[in-house]
Amino acid sequence: MSGTLARRAVLRGAAAAGVALLAPPIAIAEDIEAELVAGLFGPPIQSDKLRLEMPPHFVNGYTVPLALQVESPMTAADHPRAVHILAPRNPFLRVATFHFTPGSGKAQISTRIRLAMPQNVIAVAEMSDGAILMAKTWVEVEIDGCA
Repeated sequence: MSGTLARRAVLRGAAAAGVALLAPPIAIAEDIEAELVAGLFGPPIQSDKLRLEMPPHFVNGYTVPLALQVESPMTAADHPRAVHILAPRNPFLRVATFHFTPGSGKAQISTRIRLAMPQNVIAVAEMSDGAILMAKTWVEVEIDGCA
């Protein structure tokens, strides 16, 4: 990919993130989130192979639990290379990135993240075959965890 094309992809992703930050929580449309992911990683596919679990309501935005799993045989031809966690309404879009190899055995994590405000949290899995999987879940927080 040439430098100009890569730069354009980053700019498209940044523009989509800016729109997501300005939109009210309920008005963030699915196509905006898909555009954001497409601008950063490529066109996403909604898939049941990628499961993102978070509580729909959590009081403290400093320690919101997150569990993620990618169903995969974890072979050289079929495994997630990386899974990214995005929070479009946080001060920094990318919350975490996890890398996997066939030797990982499972593509599964459990952690806690910070959320600035109520928002859709997006998981993006970059698969070894080039596919981009996307899952999201709405999380309502009462206390800003990114102050």
